[in-house]
Amino acid sequence: MTDVFENYLFSIGGLSAAEIHFSAQFFKPIHLKKGDFFIHEDESCRHIGFIASGAVKAYANDKEGKENITCFKFENEFVTSFSEFVMQTKSRRSIRAIEDSIIYRISYPDYRYLLDQVTAWNGVIKLVVEQEYYQKERYLLNYNNKSAVDKYRYVLSNEPKLVQRIAMQDLASYLGVTQRSLTRVKGQIHRPNVL
Repeated sequence: MTDVFENYLFSIGGLSAAEIHFSAQFFKPIHLKKGDFFIHEDESCRHIGFIASGAVKAYANDKEGKENITCFKFENEFVTSFSEFVMQTKSRRSIRAIEDSIIYRISYPDYRYLLDQVTAWNGVIKLVVEQEYYQKERYLLNYNNKSAVDKYRYVLSNEPKLVQRIAMQDLASYLGVTQRSLTRVKGQIHRPNVL
């Protein structure tokens, strides 16, 4: 399975084969069952991970204990509470497997060591941060202050894997609508036109 990780590193460029091989030893695989946590809210954020297979959701709980999902991550994506990982503080959100997953994770001390030994990793991290920023901006532009119908239409045309792989209640939370509203919208959009 390290091939998936190494292939990803080759695909983004910037690292030599020797640097990739050296780097891979610091990323240890963990197997998460659906429902297992990668990171717990209010616990120190000690790892960054690369998803080799599976998917996770990131969320914070509100005062009533309701999950407010902020993003999903799938294969070939890095996952962590990035600012809390870099600052080594408690995470403000949880990251939990929504499918059985294999994640290659690196600890903070190994991450710092790797950055010192392989300076090209700064480019990899820059790419990860840019992808995080793009994902957050896309979310704000396409899901804030839009109707439930517009949000769902956007998902269908731009992020179809969310509809294919995400449970309805999780998708509703991510879109900021109730599950009932989402069911109604899906019915409207997918209903065959009757003359």
